[in-house]
Amino acid sequence: MASTVENRSTAAPWLLSAPALLLFVGLLLVPLVLTAILSFRVFDGTQGVMPEYTLAHYWEVFSDDYYHEIFLRTGGLALAVTLLSIVFGVPETIILARMKSPWRGLFLVVILGPLLISVVVRTLGWAILLGNNGLINTALQALGITDEPIRLLFTMTGVTIALTHVLIPFMVIAVWAALQKLDPQVENAGLSLGASPFTVFRRVILPQILPGILSGGIIVFALAASAFATPAILGGRRLKVVASAAYDEFLSTLNWPLGATIAVLLLIANVVIILGCNRLIERRYRTVFES
Repeated sequence: MASTVENRSTAAPWLLSAPALLLFVGLLLVPLVLTAILSFRVFDGTQGVMPEYTLAHYWEVFSDDYYHEIFLRTGGLALAVTLLSIVFGVPETIILARMKSPWRGLFLVVILGPLLISVVVRTLGWAILLGNNGLINTALQALGITDEPIRLLFTMTGVTIALTHVLIPFMVIAVWAALQKLDPQVENAGLSLGASPFTVFRRVILPQILPGILSGGIIVFALAASAFATPAILGGRRLKVVASAAYDEFLSTLNWPLGATIAVLLLIANVVIILGCNRLIERRYRTVFES
């Protein structure tokens, strides 16, 4: 009797999580496996995807400088967006957490507002703002900062600005969750003992919200590296990233195996970079606390 109850208690978590697990396998793992298999298929310009298998597509990506440039551009874009999200998102969240109601709720809605709008609509809005006759250039010239329009559209600068605006709410959410666990009495104790506000932030607040910054950085980096709509609209055809290159192979040249190869390599690069950064930051985080 006792063993039956124990078996039921052991099986209960699996039974409860089975629907979500099946959904995860069906909507994520199965398409990823099929994409990986497709990346090894032979492609013929006249006959399409062939039943044979090859490593030629991977060799093409690894040996062609064109793809090297695209992957490096994507990595640099994702890194820049992540750093800007940390620089602006962390102070923004701390200030937001210190606000009183109802201003806190109001500004939280304003910050999270971009998540409520379609990414295409947001990007088209930024295209209007960043144009030569857009609001930004008009304001800069009206203030006498520049004599002629600054080229922001179809540049990495414009794409980085728009992606940062799109993804910074994810950083705010992650840091906000970490700040909710912070005891304000610990900060007050540091100030009462004579520490400066900067020292309290560096020695008390920052170590406790570092997991939130790490989580937000991982989310922002992954989303920026795989972003398609914003770089495609604001970057144009010449400023390609990995996602737009895979899209072109799938729908323009119809070389599905090569497009699948690019997508698989993007996923692998994302996972390797994220896990490496996670290990590095955790090691440094542990060292700080042990010292």
